[in-house]
Amino acid sequence: MTVRLRRGPLCLSLAVLVLAAAAIVVWRSRLALSEPTEITGYTLFTIIFGMALFNMRKRLSMLPLGNASTWRTVHVTSGLLAIGLYVLHVGELWPLGLYQRTLVGLFYLTAFTGMLGYLLEGTLPRRLTQNGVEVIYERIPAELAELREQAEELLVQCTHQTGSDTLARHYAETLEWYFRRPRFFFSHLVGARRGEQWLRDSLWPVARFLDESERGFLESLIGLAEVKSKIDFSWALQSILKWWLFVHVPFATMLLVLAVWHLLLVNVYAL
Repeated sequence: MTVRLRRGPLCLSLAVLVLAAAAIVVWRSRLALSEPTEITGYTLFTIIFGMALFNMRKRLSMLPLGNASTWRTVHVTSGLLAIGLYVLHVGELWPLGLYQRTLVGLFYLTAFTGMLGYLLEGTLPRRLTQNGVEVIYERIPAELAELREQAEELLVQCTHQTGSDTLARHYAETLEWYFRRPRFFFSHLVGARRGEQWLRDSLWPVARFLDESERGFLESLIGLAEVKSKIDFSWALQSILKWWLFVHVPFATMLLVLAVWHLLLVNVYAL
């Protein structure tokens, strides 16, 4: 645990040293009236290419290529270093020309989605551990289907034993919508209590129309609904953790392809 805590500051210190060295090189080159873009450009391209290897490392997790957390730490600090090198290399926030703006726009989008993903991966897993229900993301549809079957079987038992269909009709009119699929995505994501409030407003008012035996079934139904609320919470947070990669990785791939093209153009016109 101690090594893991020291790994981040060490990588960050190395990134700061590399950026400081690059800044000194740029400063001396400009004092000598020479152009430092070749040095910063090649360094920036090397870092971007190295960061792309992180995605390949995740696909080859079965190979002994080092600890995944180490790769992630290096990837994050390399991203911060790339932002600093970009400032040194380009020297402006928004250059002229469609081609340059496309390249810079992809760089900004890749950096922004990367930082967003870092924040999400730093906060959402902690919230998931506090949920009280652990479920694999791919198993969530099956878990919800099982909860729905349990709720419907409970209502059949209630109607059969009590001779009243009040609770069953209330379920068909209100709760069937809730049990059909995950609900209240954004509420769970931001930590609001809209789903829990909706359950209270939907379940407890019907209690006054039920007798003592029916209320026992209502309490069981409330228990199933609360479990589903926790699964919905897990679904919302795990969905974000998976979906952000489908935004970040394509931007990073397009950036790498365009950076290779940029490198080829620079070398062709330099001949």
